[in-house]
Amino acid sequence: MKKPSKSFEIALSAIACAVAAAFLMLGSLNPFLLATGYLVGAFALMTPLSKGFVWGSALAFLGACLLALPLSLWKIVPFAAFFGIHPIVNYLQKKYVKKSLFNWLVFAAKAVWFDCAMLLSWYVLTSMAGMTFPDWITEFLYLVIFAGGTLFFVAYDYMIILCQRSVDLAVRRIRR
Repeated sequence: MKKPSKSFEIALSAIACAVAAAFLMLGSLNPFLLATGYLVGAFALMTPLSKGFVWGSALAFLGACLLALPLSLWKIVPFAAFFGIHPIVNYLQKKYVKKSLFNWLVFAAKAVWFDCAMLLSWYVLTSMAGMTFPDWITEFLYLVIFAGGTLFFVAYDYMIILCQRSVDLAVRRIRR
């Protein structure tokens, strides 16, 4: 099979950037769609990765964040801090980390990264974006983020890996 051309990489990355930016902006307009915007944006960034275009996915991530910034302002911080970069990190982990011990170390580092990103997101969303959370979350913030967040991350990471496989199967049919 021949190597895909640079124009194909640019086109696939541009489509991923547009879809991610559109769903980030849509999520910023409606609080119920905010998490959906993060997830669909992450799925869109998986599209260039399915063809091995790491730089294309990274530039699509950067473009989506910059395009959504005027409308979303502080609401894209969780996407920029974790959800948008996570598929790229998973791809690099799958490609370069082969030993089981190192996979567990990378997984632990990603879990700590997720917890820190959620703590940063909570601070930014409450103080700068004006979002409010229930009182029990604010009272037990560190327990919710570091215990509940880590448990959530275990399931989330596994599901994102499965979603990347399904995106790979869907995009495999594109012959370029």
